[in-house]
Amino acid sequence: MKIAVLSDIHGNYVALKACLDVALAQGIETFVFLGDYVAEFPYPQRTMEILYEMRNKYTCYFIRGNKEDYWITRKYDKDCIWRDGNHTVGAMHYTYEHQTEKDISFYQSLKHCETIQIPGASDLVICHGSPESNTQKLLADKPDALAYLEASAHPYIIYGHVHRQGMIERNGTKAINPGAVGVPAGSGGKTQFMILHQEDKEWREEFYSLDYDRERVLKEIDESGLMEIAPYWTRVTKKLIMDGSVTHGRVLMKAMELCEAATGSSLWYDIPDVFWEEALRFFDIE
Repeated sequence: MKIAVLSDIHGNYVALKACLDVALAQGIETFVFLGDYVAEFPYPQRTMEILYEMRNKYTCYFIRGNKEDYWITRKYDKDCIWRDGNHTVGAMHYTYEHQTEKDISFYQSLKHCETIQIPGASDLVICHGSPESNTQKLLADKPDALAYLEASAHPYIIYGHVHRQGMIERNGTKAINPGAVGVPAGSGGKTQFMILHQEDKEWREEFYSLDYDRERVLKEIDESGLMEIAPYWTRVTKKLIMDGSVTHGRVLMKAMELCEAATGSSLWYDIPDVFWEEALRFFDIE
């Protein structure tokens, strides 16, 4: 049996199609989607339409990522901290406004963690961040992540969130990340996913990094008006699309650091433009 695993689409439906084309060409009929379906990219409904079509045609497992929690919170929490913000949360506002009641209900139906049981094979625990939290980062250089895996009783944890393709093995647990479809880090701009191959009781990961029509994506970003709504976040997105070198998180942290140094405080969802500009210059982002 083969299972295609895709994570962190973030609304990049052009990259999503490229990954699905490769998987479907191999006759794969079981798909795992690890959350963060829309954000950052224009026309989020195009991504959702693809996912709904996949759900209707194939065996699909969907996990709720932290982005899905954002959209649910924005709908139901009148005190949502990013409800009113500046350019920092412009892309989030754009994405939320282009979603439907059907989308929010779909997110609400999803679990943060699920176990896939395939006859004759080891169980696969699927999640966005970790089985405990969809915001936890399982990174090989993080002591807390390694400690978590050391104590885990799961043979396989399939996770996303960190946008980096790879595998960590500790004490009989394999934690495998397929990379990110939408905005992978360290991929040279290529879109990423993986295929799991069942070999008796075990699973073997096969990683993919694919070229796709990035020029089309850049053109759609320019046409959509995202640059006016979220100029700084979108400039990072465009940089990631081209070379995958600097993540949104790194630039945001730098902008917060600069804001803290200048004003004595900083809120992630309300960074003044001047500090965004300085952060972008620091990373040489046009």
